[in-house]
Amino acid sequence: MDPLPPAAATAVPPIEPRAPVHGSVIAIEVQPGQAVAAGTVLLLVESMKMEVPVESPGAAEVLALHVAVGEVVAAGQPLLRLQPLAEAPPAAAPAAAAAGPRRDLQRLHERRALLADAARPEAMARRHATGLRSARENLADLLDAGSFTEYGAFAVAAQKSRRSLEDLQRNTPADGLVCGTGTVDGRPLAVLAYDYTVLAGTQGMNNHAKSDRVLELAARHRLPVVWFVEGGGGRPGDVDSPVVAGLHCTTFGRFAALSGVVPRIGIVAGRCFAGNAAILGCCDLIVAVQGASIGMGGPAMIEGGGLGQVDADAVGPVPVLAANGVIDMVVASEAEAVQVTRAALSLLTVARADAAAAGGDVQALREAVPENRNALYDPRRILQTVADAGTLLELRRDFGVGVITALARIGGRAVALAASNPRHLGGALDAPACDKLARFLQLADAFGLPLVSFVDSPGFMVGPASEQTAMVRHAARLFVGAAALRVPVASVVLRRGYGLGAMALTAGHFHAPVATAAWPNAEFGAMGLEGAVKLGFRKELEAAPAAERQALFDRLLAAAIEKGQALNMAAALEIDDVIDPAETRDWLQRVLAVACAAPLPPRRPFIDTW
Repeated sequence: MDPLPPAAATAVPPIEPRAPVHGSVIAIEVQPGQAVAAGTVLLLVESMKMEVPVESPGAAEVLALHVAVGEVVAAGQPLLRLQPLAEAPPAAAPAAAAAGPRRDLQRLHERRALLADAARPEAMARRHATGLRSARENLADLLDAGSFTEYGAFAVAAQKSRRSLEDLQRNTPADGLVCGTGTVDGRPLAVLAYDYTVLAGTQGMNNHAKSDRVLELAARHRLPVVWFVEGGGGRPGDVDSPVVAGLHCTTFGRFAALSGVVPRIGIVAGRCFAGNAAILGCCDLIVAVQGASIGMGGPAMIEGGGLGQVDADAVGPVPVLAANGVIDMVVASEAEAVQVTRAALSLLTVARADAAAAGGDVQALREAVPENRNALYDPRRILQTVADAGTLLELRRDFGVGVITALARIGGRAVALAASNPRHLGGALDAPACDKLARFLQLADAFGLPLVSFVDSPGFMVGPASEQTAMVRHAARLFVGAAALRVPVASVVLRRGYGLGAMALTAGHFHAPVATAAWPNAEFGAMGLEGAVKLGFRKELEAAPAAERQALFDRLLAAAIEKGQALNMAAALEIDDVIDPAETRDWLQRVLAVACAAPLPPRRPFIDTW
């Protein structure tokens, strides 16, 4: 047989592209005799609502079509015949670039623009005229730059049956609640901020759904929560639902369930009433800006209840609520509120920080308590000296003033500090002081902060007036709360350690702390020494001649003071040590280093709101 001609020997056989999926042919883009380049779309096969292109594997000429538009093809079925070409045909002119962005992307950008403060200049001007910031400005100040992930931004008020969609998008952005997640100093948290420029920061149907979503994330991922809560409470104008009263709303229960699980800080400036105030009251810490007004009902609700007309700013002003214990920290501005909140978050979530941080002049502690056993002094200076510089954050300063409570660091370790305040009732614990300290114990325990107590107390406040305040129950809160503590306690008796009050300040008794020490001038007794002498030696004092009675009392008191001095207490093993006041900071660091080494048992179930 004669050999094939050279051209025939090198000819490339035709190819038949096959259907990549089972589906219907919806378009044929080529015709027989047409030359196509590699990657040219030959036809489209629709399968499960997706258009699957069939492309030319290389330069080729279309020889024949095997299918028609509308025909159903099986996966792998030949669709057409191509003859590969040695040279590619001229490339088709590129399609003209679309003018401007895609419509769907443009629509997104337009909607996002409506969320910005700049979209509502008049509302922002009114807000700034009050000296306050917008919700987005507050969140931008709180969070690390670029860390905010917003949830539910495109929600609007549930009022579509009474207002146009355009109106709602322009005037009720995010349904009055800006919320999501972010970081503060690199640590994650959940954030929520009611927007007072949107329907007075009221709680709408959709923003309740948004807050529920973020609170669920906080519970799932153990995220601290910061909530800017200014607003007027529930919103009766949301009518796009068959809800009658809405009392099946789960936001309050979800937020309450986070108590003792994660730190929750509420910030309020301006007016905060009804449902917004209920959220605030659930918080572990409340930061209030001067000028705020907080109440479980605003002026409309008060008047509606037949209780008369009240100015909004007079419902629950900051001075009143700071003194009665509602507010933990009072600040001058929202900017300061954010700074305080960042500091509190660090103390509640970061056990250790800069271990090289310095305290104050510890040598000054030797003169911090006067030699005169009845002279006043300032216990806050002692706390500031013992704590790392700049870390002391006092809570509820104007309430329960007989005891000082603060968060701080000592040697980089976050701690809870409590100190008797001899400037109020001589340091005696009255009912407000007991309530303040009892809740502080719960706060420290929930977030794993070791408690350091500084004791100078004559005991619990007594007398008919005190008992009218239910003192028996208030005092007992300290013993019950201390008995449930998981965190270690270290106690330092600065001067007077008398009776049940001193025991309550040392977690129930002097051996309850991991270590109890005293300064050299400290004195101890089962009750106040003057009272103990008068009660214990009544017969001797009554029998003494009147001219000699005071001298006898002074001798008996001096003997009681000598017996109850710190060194005798330590020798009797009722306390663990007597230390030089200048050694206090170092002593506490050593004690806590050992006491905090072991992991804590599971957290307490919740923190009492009071």
